[in-house]
Order: sequence, then C-alpha cells, then structure tokens
Amino acid sequence: MTDSQTPLIAVPAPTSCTEVRPVLAASVAVFRGPLVLLARRGAGPAAGLWSLPGGRVEPGESLAAAALRELAEEVGVSAEMIGFAGVREVIRYDDDGRLAGHFVVVAHAARWRSGEPQTGPEATEVGWFRPAEVEGLDTTDGLAAIVAAAAHLAGVA
Repeated sequence: MTDSQTPLIAVPAPTSCTEVRPVLAASVAVFRGPLVLLARRGAGPAAGLWSLPGGRVEPGESLAAAALRELAEEVGVSAEMIGFAGVREVIRYDDDGRLAGHFVVVAHAARWRSGEPQTGPEATEVGWFRPAEVEGLDTTDGLAAIVAAAAHLAGVA
C-alpha cells in the first residue's frame, strides 16, 4: 500500500458474490472397451456441448457415489468406479461482469457395467467415442484432458 492506502495492483471489485457460492459437482468418464461415454448437455450454460455425465453432490454423499448416481439419472447407465481423474472449475459471469456461477467438478474414471445410454432432458444426445476424438468435438472446457487422464486410469490410453 502507498501512503494514500491505494493498492499497487488493480484488483477487480467484488461483485455480489454473496448470492453465488461454489457448488461441488462430480462427473464420470465411463469406458466400454476403448470408448468413452459422452452426453450432449440439454440445458444450462453448457447446453449443446458434449460433456461427461455428472451433477451436484448431495449433502452426505461421497464424490464417487454422486458421480455414479448422476450417471444413472442422466443416461441410465451403471458403472464400476476406477478412481479420480481430475478437477475442473467452471466460473461464469453474466454480460455485466457479475459472477453468475461457480462449480468445482471432480471427475472420475469408471468401467461400464450395464445399461444402454438414453437421452433425456439433461442429455439430448449420447455417444461412445474414442478418447482421441474428443478434441474434435464441441465440448465443455478441459474435457479432452480429463478424458485422457481417465483413459490412462482405465488402461485405454
């Protein structure tokens, strides 16, 4: 601080952060042989983008349990958890620069057990892809890196 108490580094003024709190979410990269399951988002800011099935963690629910629950709810698939694949933060601002959302998404890797993927309100399209194909798709930020890490855990990479 200088003598006039002016900061030396310009820091943006906080914007009504009291209304938006970070939300913990979990997702899962499910592998069926060499292919990973992706879902095209049907709603929200990521509508139309390919992503992993996933959603909010409920109070008292483990990250892995939340990921598997969301997988079953969104696309009707059951899987066996392999492990942790990575973390991504999604921080969104509205047109006026105000904080609109903050999600911390913990991604997992899993192996398909049963169920054929189904579409619904949260997943308007589903598909099985080779991990190398993900980079060429219109996806949520960082998806290719998460899928690559999950593929390594699943022994696909």
